[in-house]
Amino acid sequence: MIISERTKNLGTETAFQVQARIEQLESEGKKISKFHIGQPDFRTPDNICLAAINAITEGKHGYTPSPGKMELREAVAQHLGEVRGINIRPEDVVVDNGAKPFIHHAIACVTDYGKGNEIICPAPGFPIYFSQIIDQGAVPIVWQMRKEKHDVNDLENLITEKTRLIIINSPHNPCGYTFDQNELAYIAELTLKNPQLCIYSDEPYSGLVFDKDFISIASLGEEIKKKTIIVDGPSKRYAMTGWRIGYSANEKLAPHLAKRVTNNNSCANHISQIATLEALTGPQDENEEMKEEFKKRRNYLVERLNQIEGIHCSLPGGAFYVWPDVKEVCQMLKLENSAVLHEKLLEEAGVAVLADKHFIPHGLDYEGEHLRFAYTTNIPEIEKGLGKLNNFIQKNKK
Repeated sequence: MIISERTKNLGTETAFQVQARIEQLESEGKKISKFHIGQPDFRTPDNICLAAINAITEGKHGYTPSPGKMELREAVAQHLGEVRGINIRPEDVVVDNGAKPFIHHAIACVTDYGKGNEIICPAPGFPIYFSQIIDQGAVPIVWQMRKEKHDVNDLENLITEKTRLIIINSPHNPCGYTFDQNELAYIAELTLKNPQLCIYSDEPYSGLVFDKDFISIASLGEEIKKKTIIVDGPSKRYAMTGWRIGYSANEKLAPHLAKRVTNNNSCANHISQIATLEALTGPQDENEEMKEEFKKRRNYLVERLNQIEGIHCSLPGGAFYVWPDVKEVCQMLKLENSAVLHEKLLEEAGVAVLADKHFIPHGLDYEGEHLRFAYTTNIPEIEKGLGKLNNFIQKNKK
Protein backbone atom coordinates (compact mmCIF):
# COMPACT_ATOMS: atom_id res chain seq x y z
CA MET A 1 0.00 0.00 0.00
CA ILE A 2 1.32 3.46 -0.93
CA ILE A 3 0.63 6.22 1.59
CA SER A 4 0.09 9.62 -0.01
CA GLU A 5 2.52 12.43 0.68
CA ARG A 6 -0.34 14.67 1.86
CA THR A 7 -1.20 12.05 4.50
CA LYS A 8 2.40 11.63 5.59
CA ASN A 9 2.71 15.38 5.97
CA LEU A 10 -0.62 15.92 7.73
CA GLY A 11 -0.19 17.80 10.98
CA THR A 12 -1.88 16.93 14.24
CA GLU A 13 -3.13 18.40 17.49
CA THR A 14 -0.09 18.11 19.71
CA ALA A 15 -1.98 18.10 23.01
CA PHE A 16 -3.10 14.57 22.17
CA GLN A 17 0.52 13.49 21.61
CA VAL A 18 1.39 14.82 25.06
CA GLN A 19 -1.66 13.01 26.46
CA ALA A 20 -0.35 9.72 25.06
CA ARG A 21 2.98 10.24 26.83
CA ILE A 22 1.17 11.11 30.07
CA GLU A 23 -0.80 7.87 29.92
CA GLN A 24 2.44 5.95 29.43
CA LEU A 25 4.06 7.66 32.43
CA GLU A 26 0.98 7.05 34.57
CA SER A 27 1.04 3.36 33.63
CA GLU A 28 4.52 3.31 35.13
CA GLY A 29 3.13 4.67 38.39
CA LYS A 30 4.11 8.34 38.02
CA LYS A 31 1.77 11.13 39.21
CA ILE A 32 1.27 13.88 36.65
CA SER A 33 -0.15 17.35 37.27
CA LYS A 34 -2.11 18.12 34.13
CA PHE A 35 -2.24 21.59 32.58
CA HIS A 36 -1.87 20.43 28.98
CA ILE A 37 -5.31 19.98 27.44
CA GLY A 38 -8.30 22.28 26.94
CA GLN A 39 -10.92 20.00 28.40
CA PRO A 40 -13.09 21.18 31.32
CA ASP A 41 -12.93 18.89 34.33
CA PHE A 42 -16.63 19.44 35.08
CA ARG A 43 -19.37 16.93 34.38
CA THR A 44 -21.84 17.79 31.65
CA PRO A 45 -24.89 19.19 33.53
CA ASP A 46 -27.47 16.54 34.46
CA ASN A 47 -30.34 18.08 32.48
CA ILE A 48 -28.27 17.75 29.29
CA CYS A 49 -27.36 14.13 30.04
CA LEU A 50 -31.00 13.32 30.85
CA ALA A 51 -32.15 14.81 27.53
CA ALA A 52 -29.74 12.47 25.73
CA ILE A 53 -30.90 9.44 27.74
CA ASN A 54 -34.52 10.24 26.95
CA ALA A 55 -33.68 10.60 23.27
CA ILE A 56 -32.15 7.13 23.24
CA THR A 57 -35.08 5.50 25.03
CA GLU A 58 -37.51 7.28 22.72
CA GLY A 59 -35.76 5.88 19.65
CA LYS A 60 -34.34 9.15 18.36
CA HIS A 61 -31.22 7.63 16.87
CA GLY A 62 -31.64 7.82 13.12
CA TYR A 63 -30.27 10.24 10.54
CA THR A 64 -31.18 13.91 10.71
CA PRO A 65 -30.99 16.46 7.87
CA SER A 66 -27.35 17.21 7.05
CA PRO A 67 -27.46 20.80 8.36
CA GLY A 68 -28.95 19.56 11.64
CA LYS A 69 -32.37 19.22 13.25
CA MET A 70 -34.39 22.35 12.56
CA GLU A 71 -35.30 22.89 16.22
CA LEU A 72 -31.59 22.86 17.08
CA ARG A 73 -30.75 25.23 14.22
CA GLU A 74 -33.45 27.58 15.52
CA ALA A 75 -32.00 27.42 19.05
CA VAL A 76 -28.45 27.95 17.76
CA ALA A 77 -29.55 30.94 15.66
CA GLN A 78 -31.21 32.51 18.68
CA HIS A 79 -28.26 31.76 20.97
CA LEU A 80 -25.58 33.02 18.56
CA GLY A 81 -27.64 36.11 17.83
CA GLU A 82 -28.30 36.98 21.47
CA VAL A 83 -24.64 36.58 22.48
CA ARG A 84 -23.45 38.71 19.56
CA GLY A 85 -26.32 41.20 19.33
CA ILE A 86 -27.13 40.31 15.72
CA ASN A 87 -29.91 38.61 13.78
CA ILE A 88 -29.16 35.10 12.51
CA ARG A 89 -31.63 33.01 10.54
CA PRO A 90 -31.98 29.28 11.33
CA GLU A 91 -31.47 28.44 7.66
CA ASP A 92 -28.01 30.03 7.84
CA VAL A 93 -26.92 27.63 10.63
CA VAL A 94 -25.17 24.31 9.96
CA VAL A 95 -24.42 21.72 12.64
CA ASP A 96 -21.63 19.14 12.57
CA ASN A 97 -19.71 16.75 14.82
CA GLY A 98 -17.73 19.44 16.63
CA ALA A 99 -16.56 22.91 15.65
CA LYS A 100 -13.28 21.56 14.25
CA PRO A 101 -14.76 20.12 11.00
CA PHE A 102 -15.76 23.63 9.93
CA ILE A 103 -12.07 24.52 9.55
CA HIS A 104 -11.89 21.92 6.79
CA HIS A 105 -15.29 22.79 5.35
CA ALA A 106 -14.67 26.55 5.20
CA ILE A 107 -11.23 26.23 3.61
CA ALA A 108 -12.63 23.84 1.00
CA CYS A 109 -15.51 26.21 0.26
CA VAL A 110 -13.40 29.31 -0.42
CA THR A 111 -10.17 27.94 -1.95
CA ASP A 112 -9.31 25.74 -4.92
CA TYR A 113 -6.73 23.01 -4.50
CA GLY A 114 -3.28 23.91 -5.78
CA LYS A 115 -4.29 27.34 -7.14
CA GLY A 116 -2.11 29.26 -4.69
CA ASN A 117 -5.05 30.64 -2.69
CA GLU A 118 -3.77 32.05 0.58
CA ILE A 119 -5.19 31.92 4.10
CA ILE A 120 -3.92 34.16 6.88
CA CYS A 121 -3.75 32.29 10.17
CA PRO A 122 -2.44 33.19 13.63
CA ALA A 123 0.78 31.75 15.00
CA PRO A 124 0.95 30.64 17.70
CA GLY A 125 -2.51 29.28 17.00
CA PHE A 126 -4.67 26.18 16.99
CA PRO A 127 -2.47 23.68 15.07
CA ILE A 128 -5.34 22.28 12.99
CA TYR A 129 -5.55 25.61 11.13
CA PHE A 130 -2.14 24.99 9.58
CA SER A 131 -2.61 21.28 8.90
CA GLN A 132 -5.97 21.80 7.18
CA ILE A 133 -4.78 24.73 5.06
CA ILE A 134 -1.92 22.65 3.70
CA ASP A 135 -4.00 19.48 3.34
CA GLN A 136 -6.61 21.39 1.32
CA GLY A 137 -3.92 22.63 -1.08
CA ALA A 138 -3.97 26.26 0.04
CA VAL A 139 -1.07 28.40 1.25
CA PRO A 140 -0.81 29.39 4.94
CA ILE A 141 0.31 32.98 5.53
CA VAL A 142 1.51 33.29 9.10
CA TRP A 143 0.24 36.16 11.23
CA GLN A 144 2.83 36.00 13.99
CA MET A 145 2.03 36.97 17.55
CA ARG A 146 3.97 39.68 19.32
CA LYS A 147 4.21 38.60 22.95
CA GLU A 148 0.63 37.96 24.12
CA LYS A 149 -1.32 39.42 21.18
CA HIS A 150 -1.61 39.63 17.42
CA ASP A 151 -1.04 43.16 16.13
CA VAL A 152 -3.83 43.95 13.66
CA ASN A 153 -1.59 46.51 11.98
CA ASP A 154 0.46 43.63 10.58
CA LEU A 155 -2.49 42.32 8.59
CA GLU A 156 -2.52 44.83 5.74
CA ASN A 157 0.93 43.74 4.58
CA LEU A 158 -0.13 40.08 4.59
CA ILE A 159 -3.16 40.51 2.32
CA THR A 160 -2.68 39.92 -1.42
CA GLU A 161 -5.04 39.32 -4.34
CA LYS A 162 -4.62 35.60 -3.59
CA THR A 163 -5.85 35.90 0.00
CA ARG A 164 -9.23 34.25 0.49
CA LEU A 165 -9.63 33.93 4.25
CA ILE A 166 -8.42 35.47 7.50
CA ILE A 167 -8.71 33.19 10.53
CA ILE A 168 -9.28 34.99 13.81
CA ASN A 169 -9.72 33.27 17.16
CA SER A 170 -10.98 35.34 20.09
CA PRO A 171 -10.69 34.46 22.92
CA HIS A 172 -7.49 32.99 21.61
CA ASN A 173 -5.98 29.56 22.04
CA PRO A 174 -3.23 29.32 23.30
CA CYS A 175 -2.86 32.67 25.06
CA GLY A 176 -6.41 33.67 26.11
CA TYR A 177 -6.17 37.09 24.41
CA THR A 178 -9.41 38.78 23.33
CA PHE A 179 -9.59 41.33 20.52
CA ASP A 180 -11.17 44.64 21.43
CA GLN A 181 -13.71 46.49 19.30
CA ASN A 182 -11.17 48.80 17.66
CA GLU A 183 -8.99 45.87 16.59
CA LEU A 184 -11.98 43.99 15.18
CA ALA A 185 -13.15 47.13 13.37
CA TYR A 186 -9.77 47.43 11.68
CA ILE A 187 -9.88 43.78 10.55
CA ALA A 188 -13.42 44.36 9.25
CA GLU A 189 -12.31 47.44 7.33
CA LEU A 190 -9.48 45.54 5.63
CA THR A 191 -11.84 42.67 4.77
CA LEU A 192 -14.45 44.93 3.22
CA LYS A 193 -11.76 46.62 1.11
CA ASN A 194 -10.93 43.27 -0.50
CA PRO A 195 -13.96 41.72 -2.23
CA GLN A 196 -12.35 38.27 -2.49
CA LEU A 197 -11.74 38.11 1.26
CA CYS A 198 -13.81 36.69 4.12
CA ILE A 199 -13.34 35.97 7.83
CA TYR A 200 -13.33 32.66 9.68
CA SER A 201 -14.19 33.74 13.22
CA ASP A 202 -13.45 30.81 15.52
CA GLU A 203 -15.44 31.54 18.68
CA PRO A 204 -15.70 28.36 20.81
CA TYR A 205 -14.65 30.35 23.90
CA SER A 206 -17.28 33.06 23.41
CA GLY A 207 -18.96 32.01 26.66
CA LEU A 208 -15.74 32.33 28.64
CA VAL A 209 -14.90 36.05 28.55
CA PHE A 210 -14.38 37.19 32.12
CA ASP A 211 -13.94 40.93 32.49
CA LYS A 212 -16.04 42.39 29.69
CA ASP A 213 -18.68 41.37 27.17
CA PHE A 214 -17.74 39.09 24.30
CA ILE A 215 -17.47 40.89 20.94
CA SER A 216 -17.73 39.09 17.61
CA ILE A 217 -16.49 40.74 14.44
CA ALA A 218 -19.85 39.76 12.92
CA SER A 219 -21.56 42.25 15.22
CA LEU A 220 -19.86 45.24 13.54
CA GLY A 221 -22.39 45.71 10.77
CA GLU A 222 -24.43 43.79 8.23
CA GLU A 223 -21.72 43.93 5.56
CA ILE A 224 -19.04 42.29 7.65
CA LYS A 225 -21.55 39.78 9.07
CA LYS A 226 -22.19 38.55 5.53
CA LYS A 227 -18.45 38.00 5.06
CA THR A 228 -17.93 36.25 8.41
CA ILE A 229 -18.17 32.52 9.03
CA ILE A 230 -19.12 32.32 12.71
CA VAL A 231 -18.10 29.04 14.36
CA ASP A 232 -18.99 28.05 17.92
CA GLY A 233 -20.15 25.06 19.94
CA PRO A 234 -21.11 23.83 23.41
CA SER A 235 -17.89 21.93 24.19
CA LYS A 236 -16.13 24.51 26.36
CA ARG A 237 -19.10 26.39 27.82
CA TYR A 238 -21.16 23.34 28.80
CA ALA A 239 -18.36 20.80 29.43
CA MET A 240 -19.44 18.82 26.35
CA THR A 241 -16.12 18.16 24.58
CA GLY A 242 -16.83 14.47 23.98
CA TRP A 243 -20.36 15.04 22.72
CA ARG A 244 -18.82 16.37 19.49
CA ILE A 245 -21.17 19.11 18.38
CA GLY A 246 -20.32 22.43 16.76
CA TYR A 247 -22.14 24.90 14.57
CA SER A 248 -21.50 27.62 12.02
CA ALA A 249 -23.50 30.53 10.66
CA ASN A 250 -23.14 32.30 7.33
CA GLU A 251 -25.87 33.24 4.90
CA LYS A 252 -24.02 32.54 1.66
CA LEU A 253 -21.97 29.51 2.69
CA ALA A 254 -24.61 27.59 4.70
CA PRO A 255 -25.81 25.38 1.81
CA HIS A 256 -22.24 24.66 0.76
CA LEU A 257 -21.16 23.83 4.31
CA ALA A 258 -24.20 21.54 4.57
CA LYS A 259 -23.09 19.73 1.41
CA ARG A 260 -19.67 19.22 3.01
CA VAL A 261 -21.38 17.67 6.04
CA THR A 262 -23.31 15.34 3.72
CA ASN A 263 -20.09 14.23 2.07
CA ASN A 264 -18.16 13.72 5.30
CA ASN A 265 -20.60 12.60 8.00
CA SER A 266 -24.13 12.53 6.54
CA CYS A 267 -25.19 14.45 9.65
CA ALA A 268 -24.09 15.26 13.17
CA ASN A 269 -24.77 12.77 15.95
CA HIS A 270 -28.54 12.77 16.53
CA ILE A 271 -28.34 12.16 20.30
CA SER A 272 -25.78 14.93 20.76
CA GLN A 273 -27.95 17.33 18.77
CA ILE A 274 -30.80 16.74 21.23
CA ALA A 275 -28.42 17.18 24.18
CA THR A 276 -27.18 20.46 22.69
CA LEU A 277 -30.73 21.69 22.23
CA GLU A 278 -31.25 21.17 25.96
CA ALA A 279 -27.94 22.90 26.73
CA LEU A 280 -28.96 26.04 24.84
CA THR A 281 -32.60 26.20 25.92
CA GLY A 282 -32.51 24.65 29.40
CA PRO A 283 -31.36 26.06 32.78
CA GLN A 284 -28.08 27.99 32.63
CA ASP A 285 -27.19 27.93 36.34
CA GLU A 286 -24.51 25.24 36.19
CA ASN A 287 -22.63 26.65 33.25
CA GLU A 288 -22.64 30.09 34.89
CA GLU A 289 -21.12 28.45 37.97
CA MET A 290 -18.48 26.82 35.75
CA LYS A 291 -17.61 30.20 34.27
CA GLU A 292 -17.19 31.75 37.73
CA GLU A 293 -14.99 28.86 38.79
CA PHE A 294 -12.81 29.27 35.71
CA LYS A 295 -12.39 32.96 36.54
CA LYS A 296 -11.30 32.10 40.10
CA ARG A 297 -8.81 29.59 38.75
CA ARG A 298 -7.45 32.09 36.23
CA ASN A 299 -6.88 34.71 38.90
CA TYR A 300 -5.28 32.21 41.26
CA LEU A 301 -3.04 30.65 38.62
CA VAL A 302 -1.76 33.99 37.33
CA GLU A 303 -1.06 35.26 40.84
CA ARG A 304 0.82 32.10 41.82
CA LEU A 305 2.81 31.86 38.58
CA ASN A 306 4.04 35.41 39.09
CA GLN A 307 5.33 34.38 42.52
CA ILE A 308 7.62 31.75 40.99
CA GLU A 309 11.13 32.91 40.20
CA GLY A 310 11.70 33.67 36.51
CA ILE A 311 8.04 33.46 35.41
CA HIS A 312 6.04 36.44 34.17
CA CYS A 313 2.35 36.00 33.37
CA SER A 314 -0.26 38.48 32.14
CA LEU A 315 -3.95 38.19 33.00
CA PRO A 316 -5.75 36.81 29.90
CA GLY A 317 -9.22 38.01 28.95
CA GLY A 318 -10.88 34.71 28.21
CA ALA A 319 -10.82 30.97 27.38
CA PHE A 320 -9.12 28.84 30.07
CA TYR A 321 -5.45 29.27 29.25
CA VAL A 322 -2.57 31.38 30.51
CA TRP A 323 0.58 32.03 28.50
CA PRO A 324 3.46 32.83 30.87
CA ASP A 325 6.82 34.07 29.65
CA VAL A 326 9.47 31.59 30.86
CA LYS A 327 12.50 33.04 29.10
CA GLU A 328 14.22 33.76 32.42
CA VAL A 329 13.54 30.24 33.65
CA CYS A 330 15.17 28.80 30.54
CA GLN A 331 18.20 31.02 31.11
CA MET A 332 18.40 30.08 34.80
CA LEU A 333 18.24 26.37 33.96
CA LYS A 334 20.53 26.69 30.90
CA LEU A 335 17.83 25.30 28.62
CA GLU A 336 17.63 26.15 24.93
CA ASN A 337 13.96 27.15 24.90
CA SER A 338 10.49 26.53 26.31
CA ALA A 339 10.13 23.29 24.32
CA VAL A 340 13.02 21.75 26.24
CA LEU A 341 11.56 23.09 29.49
CA HIS A 342 8.20 21.51 28.64
CA GLU A 343 9.84 18.12 28.13
CA LYS A 344 11.83 18.27 31.35
CA LEU A 345 8.82 19.38 33.38
CA LEU A 346 6.85 16.37 32.14
CA GLU A 347 9.58 13.76 32.44
CA GLU A 348 11.35 14.96 35.60
CA ALA A 349 8.82 17.04 37.55
CA GLY A 350 5.57 15.36 36.54
CA VAL A 351 4.03 18.61 35.30
CA ALA A 352 2.28 18.49 31.91
CA VAL A 353 2.08 21.77 30.00
CA LEU A 354 2.42 22.73 26.35
CA ALA A 355 5.07 24.98 24.83
CA ASP A 356 4.76 27.55 22.07
CA LYS A 357 6.28 25.00 19.66
CA HIS A 358 3.00 23.08 19.88
CA PHE A 359 1.17 26.04 18.30
CA ILE A 360 3.68 27.01 15.60
CA PRO A 361 3.64 25.58 12.05
CA HIS A 362 6.51 23.25 11.26
CA GLY A 363 9.60 25.06 10.00
CA LEU A 364 8.69 28.50 11.37
CA ASP A 365 11.32 30.21 13.50
CA TYR A 366 10.10 31.10 16.96
CA GLU A 367 11.65 32.40 20.15
CA GLY A 368 10.52 29.58 22.42
CA GLU A 369 9.76 31.77 25.42
CA HIS A 370 6.25 30.68 26.52
CA LEU A 371 4.36 27.78 28.03
CA ARG A 372 0.60 27.23 27.95
CA PHE A 373 -1.18 26.24 31.14
CA ALA A 374 -4.83 25.16 30.91
CA TYR A 375 -6.69 25.83 34.15
CA THR A 376 -9.06 22.95 33.57
CA THR A 377 -8.33 21.42 36.93
CA ASN A 378 -9.30 22.51 40.45
CA ILE A 379 -7.35 24.96 42.61
CA PRO A 380 -5.86 22.33 44.99
CA GLU A 381 -4.50 20.45 41.96
CA ILE A 382 -3.24 23.72 40.46
CA GLU A 383 -1.37 24.45 43.69
CA LYS A 384 0.11 20.96 43.79
CA GLY A 385 1.35 21.27 40.22
CA LEU A 386 2.83 24.74 40.77
CA GLY A 387 4.62 23.43 43.85
CA LYS A 388 6.28 20.75 41.72
CA LEU A 389 7.12 23.39 39.11
CA ASN A 390 8.73 25.70 41.67
CA ASN A 391 10.69 22.85 43.27
CA PHE A 392 12.00 21.81 39.86
CA ILE A 393 13.23 25.35 39.11
CA GLN A 394 14.86 25.80 42.51
CA LYS A 395 16.57 22.41 42.35
CA ASN A 396 17.94 22.87 38.82
CA LYS A 397 18.80 26.55 38.50
CA LYS A 398 22.48 27.14 37.77
